[in-house]
Amino acid sequence: MKRVEGKTIIVTGGSVGIGRSVCLILAQEGAHVAVTDLQEDEGRKVVSEITDAGGSAEFWHLDVTSETEVKEVFAKVRERFGGIDVLVNNAGISGVDKPTHDITEEEWDKVMDVNVKGVFLCTKHALTTMRESGGGSIINLSSIYGLISAPDLPPYHASKGAVRLMTKTDALLYAKEKIRVNSVHPGFIWTPLVEELGERSEQGVEKFREQLDSLHPIGHVGEPDDIAFGVLYLASDESKFVTGSELVIDGGYTAH
Repeated sequence: MKRVEGKTIIVTGGSVGIGRSVCLILAQEGAHVAVTDLQEDEGRKVVSEITDAGGSAEFWHLDVTSETEVKEVFAKVRERFGGIDVLVNNAGISGVDKPTHDITEEEWDKVMDVNVKGVFLCTKHALTTMRESGGGSIINLSSIYGLISAPDLPPYHASKGAVRLMTKTDALLYAKEKIRVNSVHPGFIWTPLVEELGERSEQGVEKFREQLDSLHPIGHVGEPDDIAFGVLYLASDESKFVTGSELVIDGGYTAH
């Protein structure tokens, strides 16, 4: 079943982790996938996996914090595939793990530039095409920490809360133009970003993962595909009545 057959979908941060899984699954379901990232070698490997399996994909280097680059890349995607039907704002960084009083302005701005400004810029330039074509779907990767918080990573948590409300605002602004905007809120998913947090922890990666497993009532952290299938639903016409919503995929974490 080709659930997104013929749709052109841009995925930011598409080279590794959740983004990689999103690209692979969307391509399997018939989409033309624009894999975008700063990590070129990894991104081109994702494209090769897709095309070797008979799918449609192309890679573009993209710094989501640069409006010039976002505008240029989105124009190239539009030219290559004939439009932009879906945008998956997945690119993000965790930033420093310090208490608020120890965070520098530069450290704060770095996270906000990628996680918030990046979502704004990509959304802005996808909207231009979607409004002309009469609709689309924008899917913003937030986090459980866009819903609740924890005593760590202040810039990250703030950024994901911002993404949640940006999503709702744009859902209201563009609903009449048939552009849907929704946020996805993963629990802990075992990705390179989360593994890096484990490497930085005093307890080491193995104990760090065990601790994360215990936080989820389902008994373990998630896998990238768990999130990718949620993104697939929001990208497909199956979710045509869904906008301004929060899709929480967290193994029960926020049910506490």
